[in-house]
Amino acid sequence: MEIKMPKRKLGNGGLEVSAIGLGCMGMSFSYYPFPEKKDAIHLIHQAIEQGVDFFDTAEVYGPYTNEELVGEALAPHKGKVVIATKFGFNIQDGKMSGADSRPSTIRRAVEGSLKRLGVETIDLLYQHRVDPNVPIEEVAGTVKELIKEGKAKYFGLSESGAATIRKAHAVHPVAALQSEYSLWTRQHEKEIIPTIEELGIGLVAFSPLGKGFLAGKMNETTTFADGDIRKVLPRFTDEARIANQALIDLLSTFATKRKATPAQIALAWVLAQKPWIVPIPGTTKLHRLTENIGAAAVQLTVDELQEIEEASAQIKIIGTRYTEQMEKSTGL
Repeated sequence: MEIKMPKRKLGNGGLEVSAIGLGCMGMSFSYYPFPEKKDAIHLIHQAIEQGVDFFDTAEVYGPYTNEELVGEALAPHKGKVVIATKFGFNIQDGKMSGADSRPSTIRRAVEGSLKRLGVETIDLLYQHRVDPNVPIEEVAGTVKELIKEGKAKYFGLSESGAATIRKAHAVHPVAALQSEYSLWTRQHEKEIIPTIEELGIGLVAFSPLGKGFLAGKMNETTTFADGDIRKVLPRFTDEARIANQALIDLLSTFATKRKATPAQIALAWVLAQKPWIVPIPGTTKLHRLTENIGAAAVQLTVDELQEIEEASAQIKIIGTRYTEQMEKSTGL
């Protein structure tokens, strides 16, 4: 069945993207082993053919190599796709060393990103993580200048707290907040999602499949290669995977009923939460890409959503999403 990809609006400034985007990070960062470059480019082209026009990368993925890959893959489609990238880290000798959102660093990062992506303007420019040493008003002011200069179109934040979002938005409208959101990572529902709803900011949900777990293909025997971030995450220990299987069983029940897959139900759940939420699942496999995009055609009913809500509330998720040190860098 051919999927006609619907569109969704992020913020009130006119940014419109495919309802499901593509997170490109795993093609060259965090999820080793990485695909061959030609295979990654082919996958990005396949995503476009299937209606995806929203692609996510960052300066620090690699560093630099992911932006170069995305830039090369999207060169033939310049002006027809939306590219999001991020600044906000100090990169020395090819290694990331802490948050850095000083205006000079932002400008240097943006110049590098423009070059690597091969574009004149970055469609959506995020601060990757909050920098505790630079007032967010100063960050927003710098991005506002860059937008005036034509080097970016829209301003975004990533993993920011509600107070930070409000302060940034007062300086320049924030189009989108990118944060982790899925059926097993829901802490943002308490304060952050109501805040961005009030302000008219979209949510770009990264890891909407729980770093692959919610696709239902992992168990306690799954192994992760050195260089795969999941090897060090508390939620992916053998014990946690056994305990958290209950959530997969729940998704599988609905998948069977709807002739879908657990991944499609998980993504459909994210899409059903708000009309301004856009999940950006990442993958390096063509069949997974097609499966994820297929979630756009799965519309969960009010009754199904209520059933999922009640059943998932009974499941205690074991393991934190990040290590303590990683969580400190989020700015939440």
